[in-house]
Amino acid sequence: MARAGVTAERLTRAAADLADEIGFQNVTVSALARGFGVKPAALYAHVKDAQDLRVRVALLALGELAERAARALAGRAGKEALVAFANAYRSYAKEHPGRYAAAQIELDWETAVTSAAGRHSDMTRAILRGYDLPEPDQTDAVRMLHSTFHGYVSLETAGGFRHSPRAADASWARTLDALDAVLRNWPPA
Repeated sequence: MARAGVTAERLTRAAADLADEIGFQNVTVSALARGFGVKPAALYAHVKDAQDLRVRVALLALGELAERAARALAGRAGKEALVAFANAYRSYAKEHPGRYAAAQIELDWETAVTSAAGRHSDMTRAILRGYDLPEPDQTDAVRMLHSTFHGYVSLETAGGFRHSPRAADASWARTLDALDAVLRNWPPA
């Protein structure tokens, strides 16, 4: 029997909060059950298994990140849009490290195409319209941007930039300047 007040949505949000606290890789059905004061078996009325819980957190995170990026992009174009999107991405990753990690997991094709993952690609392509890139260059640029954002944020949140006296924010700004320059001067095939 399902425990009163426990729903799949509440479990997903609690798991996302827990991921931000202890790391996505440490979120288990048992840890979540302890937080709700129930036995793990009680949660299986709401989630199939640990993988189902991980996917639910990933989908929540992808949706939250897409909403944040969409708000940041509203009314912007060109470099201004690029910077707004990148900053939304970076701030979400820093504020929600567990959720951000969840958003990086591989989803099966059906789940991926019905999730907010496609919105991320669409928003990136919208930014690139300001740079007038044709296909397949546009796909290459989408991959370059996402790789750069993810790589920078991953290194920064792991402490990879603490060894340098230069502030990570200063390097981030220069990275965005460099990306803008590359996009404006995309090399011919």
